Amino acid sequence: MTSDLFDKSTPQRQKVLPPLADRMRPKSLKEFVGQAHLLGEGKILRTTLETGELPSLILWGPPGSGKTTLAFLLAERVKAAFEPFSAVASGIKEIKEVIARAERERAYGKQTLLFIDEIHRFNKAQQDAFLPHVERGTIVLIGATTENPSFEVIAPLLSRAKVLTLHALAEEEVIVILRHALEDRERGLGCLAIEADDEALRVIARLSSGDARVALNTLELAAQMAGRQPEGERRVTLKLAQEAGGRRALLYDKSGEEHYNLISALHKSLRGSDPDASLYWLARMLASGEDPLYIARRLVRFASEDVGNADPQALQVALAAKEAYHFLGSPEGELALAQAAAYLATAPKSNAIYKAFGEAQRDVEEAPLEGVPLHLRNAPTALMKEFGYGAGYQYPHDLPDVIADQDYLPESLKGRIYYRPTDRGLEAEIGRRLKEWRRRKVGISS
Repeated sequence: MTSDLFDKSTPQRQKVLPPLADRMRPKSLKEFVGQAHLLGEGKILRTTLETGELPSLILWGPPGSGKTTLAFLLAERVKAAFEPFSAVASGIKEIKEVIARAERERAYGKQTLLFIDEIHRFNKAQQDAFLPHVERGTIVLIGATTENPSFEVIAPLLSRAKVLTLHALAEEEVIVILRHALEDRERGLGCLAIEADDEALRVIARLSSGDARVALNTLELAAQMAGRQPEGERRVTLKLAQEAGGRRALLYDKSGEEHYNLISALHKSLRGSDPDASLYWLARMLASGEDPLYIARRLVRFASEDVGNADPQALQVALAAKEAYHFLGSPEGELALAQAAAYLATAPKSNAIYKAFGEAQRDVEEAPLEGVPLHLRNAPTALMKEFGYGAGYQYPHDLPDVIADQDYLPESLKGRIYYRPTDRGLEAEIGRRLKEWRRRKVGISS
């Protein structure tokens, strides 16, 4: 009779048993799955380990990509004392204590690897405290972060450490880890004799979004559910995997890098006239919990910045989508955002207004600020007329084709052209019109 890790008759064993994700943490680099770009033949970490000299590192990658495990295995490989340190629960006092231990180890000829989980949570003063000890070689520092180190780690520390990027695990890599957990009788689920359908493992891997910890936790729950089935039917099926996995947890931080990555992907897909990609990134942001009105504001901006007068209706569509969402809320109002995104993606594109306004703003900052030309000034009083306000102004409606041969810019900017319509959409007609008008104006080149 096989033993049952989930048998309620063994409460003492169940109580002390760590989660599957913790039990299956690799004990050697041979067991480590993924990050071949760092650990493969001739790659940076493989070469470093072969020389036995480990530099200070910042491991940057998504949750569940193996940052903590890799740090521990590196310490073992170079035979260094491993000091795990949490940026959430520790401060300057604890830093001093760990440095004191590292100095004692060094006196006996042993290196200390200080691993700081979530190093981005340390403030500048706390990060500064490590600098002299890294410089003197008292510690080899390995920091793990899910945030972009360029923004979250101080420059002096970055200059003394090598930043290595870890990738989310590929679906096939996660499946390898899940199969290992199912087969391992010592640390995994092998003693339960539970099988799993290929489709079930693939769904678990897909729902984990490359996070090995999430995948193993899901497998453990699915195995518990399968373990309650009648004898002889202990199998993780597609249905059990879907129930255990629930809804996919999407990596997202409204104030962090992933927020900007996704809005950038949406904006560039719209600009690239790809409605399919635009709808995908929109759906991804909404599923991740982004504020729909933030997305609506970005769509409105896009309508002016990247569509402009090639299709002036685009701005109205974007504003209408914002109002529709404000009126309907989620989920009904999200369809209006999708409609606007598809419209903007398929609209003719022009950044002529964006560029023209930017040039005008630069002239306001850099060119001489002359007074308004007299002929453009209003003259509501007799004294103002006496001073020449409004003198020489030509009223266009009194002229043929409503075109006046007069300048509207200050003297130093006479002849300046900001707006250059494209030949796309309505701007093609606007461009033709402007070219003719400019041709007629004396001293203004077309």
